[in-house]
Amino acid sequence: MLKIEQINLSYGEIQVLWDMSLQIPEGQIVALLGANSAGKSSTINAISGIEKISSGRITFQGKDISKMAPHEIVELGVIQVPEGRKLFNFMTIEENLLLGAYSKHARKDIKKNIRRVYDMFPILEERKDQLAGDMSGGQQQMCAIGRGLMSNPKLLIIDELSLGLAPILVQELLRTLTTIKDEGITIMLVEQNVKQSLAISNYAYVLENGRVAIQGDAAQLTEDPHLKKAYLGM
Repeated sequence: MLKIEQINLSYGEIQVLWDMSLQIPEGQIVALLGANSAGKSSTINAISGIEKISSGRITFQGKDISKMAPHEIVELGVIQVPEGRKLFNFMTIEENLLLGAYSKHARKDIKKNIRRVYDMFPILEERKDQLAGDMSGGQQQMCAIGRGLMSNPKLLIIDELSLGLAPILVQELLRTLTTIKDEGITIMLVEQNVKQSLAISNYAYVLENGRVAIQGDAAQLTEDPHLKKAYLGM
């Protein structure tokens, strides 16, 4: 579905991605793991068209998106749920959700998609008229994921889902991601929480200093000696 081939990305004279290559097969959850400044956010911003690569190629369903604008990539079905959720706190939950349906291909399915979001996160329907700024962190993350689903995604990129949330809530949200995958939406999960991410993923890439350091089936990576020592505290 998504293929990244030897991309390089720099901010001015500082190079942050080095010959990065990875693939996201359709119908899977693929984790992109690593510590702060490993290159995770730069990678997904390159995919989304927010940052422009200096060399290499990014294709989505066979189409080169390397030079496309972010809104054009959204129209193809590549949707990012950003780190920190980025909701509009002065707007209601439902208003925030409806913002996700601004793209042309999503407008026709507003009623169906908002019903799907409310079925997935009943608390959002109960509090749909509440201001987003008055919600808990977990409810805000639900709203951010729901807003992404309103865009009719083919590939949903979720950046730092667990940030600032209690472990029990993180587990609940991760289970929800498997439900989303089962509905036919491919997921790229960008996380520092290695153990829980590997538990629900099919495949994973571990970034270090802007490069892919480790990759493989998620189940096998839980036994990788370097990964155990560096990220799992074992």
